[in-house]
Amino acid sequence: MTNNLVSILGVPMDLGAGRRGVDMGPSAIRVAQLGARLRDLGYEVEDLGNIDVVQPESIPMQDDKLRYLPEIAETCARVANVVSRILENGRLPVVLGGDHAITMGTVGGVSGYYHERERKIGMIWIDAHADMNTPETTPSGNVHGMPLAATIGMGPEALTQLRGFAPMVHPENVALVGIRSVDSLERLNVRKSGIMSFTMRDIDERGMRSVMDEAIRIASNGTEGLHVSLDLDAVDPSEAPGVGTPVKGGLSYREAHLALEMISDSRKLLSIDCVEVNPVIDDANRTAILAVEFLTSALGKRIL
Repeated sequence: MTNNLVSILGVPMDLGAGRRGVDMGPSAIRVAQLGARLRDLGYEVEDLGNIDVVQPESIPMQDDKLRYLPEIAETCARVANVVSRILENGRLPVVLGGDHAITMGTVGGVSGYYHERERKIGMIWIDAHADMNTPETTPSGNVHGMPLAATIGMGPEALTQLRGFAPMVHPENVALVGIRSVDSLERLNVRKSGIMSFTMRDIDERGMRSVMDEAIRIASNGTEGLHVSLDLDAVDPSEAPGVGTPVKGGLSYREAHLALEMISDSRKLLSIDCVEVNPVIDDANRTAILAVEFLTSALGKRIL
């Protein structure tokens, strides 16, 4: 980040998830004063409001293995167009979900913008889940379990070719941090994909500083910079109870902050999205408040 211009975009979509409620995530994060906290850091903030998203109740589901695929792909294509325009205006996109399927739109927009300039981007994906399913491996058909696979070119063309090229991000420039819940067939996708995965065991054994040093190096190697996709379920449910798919044994409060502070220190951040905040199962908006804390750490907030 080399300037102080930030654009916030909400994507209130829960078409990709099995549990309802994450469509209220953008509102919850705004209620937690994201815009004000960024202004306190010296940013000029514009809030572009929300992308319109259809409700599951209003449309038929056509494919149990790719639930609401046409609607998700269409929404993500519109997100990508807006994100590209944000970058064209010299601003940093901060995209609020919604389920994790929205990241295909965010990454499509950032990658497309730099692809037109013959450059590529890297990515750090912070998540309890690998999000590397395909229609052949998914046990649920929920597309929010597929976006990382799609961004590296694995999966249906409706998702992998959102911007007319694939992969959106080359696997060798992707670091997956914090995983602890991987489906049995999905595990094979992760192993053969070429991405670097750091499980919770890696973090336990090596420490977050070592893991993030390597993750930033991977995502920065030969790239213009990096996109960060932050799924709040990466954090332990004791800290972040209001998430789409909670899994115990996650990142601590300080581990998550350190990861994002190190990303800020790298000065390689091109864009960030924050997903899977579910106010329906939260405690007094606690998880959205945490999301704001993490986003401000990524954008430069310091203890001193």
